[in-house]
Amino acid sequence: MVADDAVLIREGLVRLLEEFGCEVVETAGTGEGLVEAVVAHRPDVSVVDVRMPPSFTDEGLRAAVEAREKVPGAPVLILSQYVEVSYADDLLADARGAVGYLLKDRVVDVEEFMDGLRRVAAGGTVFDPQVVAQLMVRRRRDDPLASLTPREREVLGLMAEGRSNPAIARRLVVTEGAVEKHIRGIFAKLGLHAEDGDQHRRVLAVLAYLRS
Repeated sequence: MVADDAVLIREGLVRLLEEFGCEVVETAGTGEGLVEAVVAHRPDVSVVDVRMPPSFTDEGLRAAVEAREKVPGAPVLILSQYVEVSYADDLLADARGAVGYLLKDRVVDVEEFMDGLRRVAAGGTVFDPQVVAQLMVRRRRDDPLASLTPREREVLGLMAEGRSNPAIARRLVVTEGAVEKHIRGIFAKLGLHAEDGDQHRRVLAVLAYLRS
């Protein structure tokens, strides 16, 4: 489902999603409408704007948090012009994954947007680097990532952006094997065990990074 108060953007997103084979079960122009739609339809993923009526501040984010409280783990991709870190923290708080936050004016490739949407629908995470940077400003003193090396932090930051191992390797100009080694080190230091499954460990590591 799509929630955005701007009719042209909302309908444009609907057409784009349908062109890529998605079925849009509902649209909403208010936070209340978003919550009702998520509860009624249990969509595979909701695309949500931050600023919606009546105050046009953070109603969309607050509604997304409420929707995930009513439907635990409901996948949500925030798509906005603005970074609102307070409720973004709340979206991450349940450690369930299936959340993303992209900035409209920084989405330059439709295929990448759709890839991010699919990642969130599948239970993963995808965050714009600017959103990650704002979240990092709010780091607590008791940093659970203190034991990570600078390179491991760099790899984890790229994981938070939704990049695959090959994409991380290309970005850092290293081999995929080196990336896999860093990721194994990250998992070990965060106490994430093999029985949790690689994809789940990846999500948990990213959530720990974004909440730290």
